Amino acid sequence: MRHWLLGLIVFAFAKASTAQIQRMEPPNWWTGMEYSQVEVMLYGNDIANQGEVTSDLPIVNITKPENPNYLFITVETAGKSAGDYKISVGKKKANSKTFRLENRESGSKEREGFDSSDVIYLVMPDRFANGDPSNDSVDSMADKLNRSDRNGRHGGDIQGIIDHLDYIDELGATAIWSTPLLEDNDARTSYHTYAQSDLYNVDPRYGTNELYRKLADELHAREMKLIMDVVPNHWGATHWMMQDLPMKSWIHQFDDYKDSDRDFPVDGYANSSYRQSVQMDPNASEYDMRYAEKGWFVSTMPDLNQEEPLVLNYLIQNTIWWLEYAGLDGLRVDTYAYNEKQGIADWTKAIMKEYPNINIVGETWLHDQAQISYWQKDSPVAAIQDYNTELPSVMDFTLHDAIMEAFKEEEQGWDKGMVRMYENFVNDFLYADTDNLLVFMANHDTNRFSGSGVYNNNVANYKLALTLILTTRGTPQIYYGDEIGMMGDKSKLGDGDIRRDFPGGWKGDEQNAFTNPTAEQNEYQAFTKKLLNYRKNKSVLHTGKFLQYVPEQNCYVYFRHNDKSRVMVIINNNPEAVSLDMNRFAEGLDNTQAGTDIITNKELNLSGKLEVAGKTSLVIDLDR
Repeated sequence: MRHWLLGLIVFAFAKASTAQIQRMEPPNWWTGMEYSQVEVMLYGNDIANQGEVTSDLPIVNITKPENPNYLFITVETAGKSAGDYKISVGKKKANSKTFRLENRESGSKEREGFDSSDVIYLVMPDRFANGDPSNDSVDSMADKLNRSDRNGRHGGDIQGIIDHLDYIDELGATAIWSTPLLEDNDARTSYHTYAQSDLYNVDPRYGTNELYRKLADELHAREMKLIMDVVPNHWGATHWMMQDLPMKSWIHQFDDYKDSDRDFPVDGYANSSYRQSVQMDPNASEYDMRYAEKGWFVSTMPDLNQEEPLVLNYLIQNTIWWLEYAGLDGLRVDTYAYNEKQGIADWTKAIMKEYPNINIVGETWLHDQAQISYWQKDSPVAAIQDYNTELPSVMDFTLHDAIMEAFKEEEQGWDKGMVRMYENFVNDFLYADTDNLLVFMANHDTNRFSGSGVYNNNVANYKLALTLILTTRGTPQIYYGDEIGMMGDKSKLGDGDIRRDFPGGWKGDEQNAFTNPTAEQNEYQAFTKKLLNYRKNKSVLHTGKFLQYVPEQNCYVYFRHNDKSRVMVIINNNPEAVSLDMNRFAEGLDNTQAGTDIITNKELNLSGKLEVAGKTSLVIDLDR
């Protein structure tokens, strides 16, 4: 009996002593990076107890967290040439991984991000186009294809986006923002991909890392840009680390078991309060701050502890890795205002230090301009609290709020109709950089503009709203399918209904809006194409000064101008025609007597009175 037990002990010891490195993250790095000290994470059974750690690259630091299945080894890459470098664990160095340094592409650090000269086309890949049916369901992934379920996976993928880049290009968009493409192994609703299970690999149902890089290359060949949607606030409950956390403090865990009557993936779960305003409240209680900043977004999305240096560095390196690997042109950060304030500021500063000219836009879903401004770089509001995120761009949700109501209000009140737009822009003094605000009618989380819950397929209202989005200050973003009047009602049927399949994106679809739009779809599409392509080559609409007039008769007039160019915009939300006295707009017209409405190509006399038809917009080029 004793010999048998001794044999078991020897066997167990031998097994432990040869434990293999199962994962290494990041898998590689590049020469000449500002972020030259790379914290390489090794994962394997009892890896921290396998003996000496050696590396062909200089080791700066070794961290052994409380879980011995992890090692964090900081290596120095500065001054090193491209090549393969071994990192080994154990005296015999048999247990090793090859860490490769790639040559950094020339000009990578100086790359320019998206800006107000761009128009961003937001794609939800699972619902846009199915370019490769062979990956619709994957054995290793829990959620399988079910196109009949509005909340299921429908099969759209990266190849589907690549197949329709010419459509997006011809429409006049210059950049693509795709909702996340990294692996999400949730059993349900995984198509949205915001509960990621692996931060270094594209979900196999969308394609591969290499295909994602090809998407960027294809866009760059068309002089277009790619924006990645990143989620530093949380990841999925099915993330591989959740099965074996490096340390308990890797995610936020609570001891009071708030909401513990529900089935949660780990003990200590607590839901976010969703009160993002607490983050900037000078009078906030510690209790409220805790749940606003550290509570989980939902039970399937564990909240990451950015106060833990290993976590924050892991997130920073992962984002830099994707920017460099895929040659990205910018980032959209999900739930930006839910992050820990100092953590997300440090994350942003690290990315901007590596890529000082890139652009990052944060999701700041708040309903007050001062609170949105708080999260933008050099905010005069945040300066009061000596806080600066260094985040270049934020999302103008108050403008979106106004758009979703104003065009229903056909009689102007003191604060109704087009006055909503005017008042939104009055508060521009709160922002550090109004050119770097993302302006939009709708996105994948809001109701569809043309949906039955909002404007019910009213093309006239769409034209008014799109005119505003494409001619005001900021960077416009349009949501896939809005350009064909795609319907959906979130309030009645949930998120899946505002994320319908683009008609023609699947083989066998009854109708193809890419190549053969209906007459109704074509009216939306033609107007969109005309305005987008005009804007593309009209720099005054990108960076010109903004001059607005208080709306009268529910008709809103404003100008974009600089020393060389001038555009007049008229948005008549009144169902009746209005007669405008051009003398009122003498400052904006700057002695110009005539102009060309680029929508109709008609020459307009701008002296005396101008008649503007009901529910009509004019974009008048004063340079022609």
